[in-house]
Amino acid sequence: SGGGLPGLPLKIMVPRLKVTLVEADGRKAAFLTQACARLGLPGVQVVGRRAEDAAHDAGLREAFDVAVARALAPMPVLAELCLPFVRVGGRLLAQKTRDEDVNAAGRAIKLLGGGPLRVEPAPSRARSAGVVVVVEKVAPTPEAYPRRAGVPSRRPL
Repeated sequence: SGGGLPGLPLKIMVPRLKVTLVEADGRKAAFLTQACARLGLPGVQVVGRRAEDAAHDAGLREAFDVAVARALAPMPVLAELCLPFVRVGGRLLAQKTRDEDVNAAGRAIKLLGGGPLRVEPAPSRARSAGVVVVVEKVAPTPEAYPRRAGVPSRRPL
C-alpha cells in the first residue's frame, strides 16, 4: 500500500467501499491506520503483513471483489501477489506505466486462476500516463501460491 495509494483515494471518492490495505512495513501500516482514523474513514482495514503471507489467511484469500495495485512489480509478480486475494468472478486492476510486460504474464495469470486480460488506457485525470491491466478471475488460485516471501520477485512465474 505504501502511502495508501490507490486505496485511500478510492475510499475517499467512493465512501461506501470497504477497503483493505496490505502493507508489509510496520511503520507504514501504523501510519495508514492513524491516517484513516484522523480522516474519519470507516471501513478501512490495514493488514500489516507481506502479501505473500496474508494471501494464505482464510479471511483474506479469495475474499475480495477487486484488487487494485500500482506499478510496483512486473506483471507476473504482481499477479502472483494479488490474484490470490480476488474471488472467482472478481478482477485485478493493475496500473502499469507501460504494457510491455503484460503479454509475458499470460502463463502466470492462467496458472493463478486469471482469465482473459485487457489493457485499458489510464483515466485521463491520472497523474502519470500509463495503462490499467484488467484481469478477470475465472478459477481459484492453487494453494501453493503465492510462494513464500521474496520468491515471486526472485523467480517470476
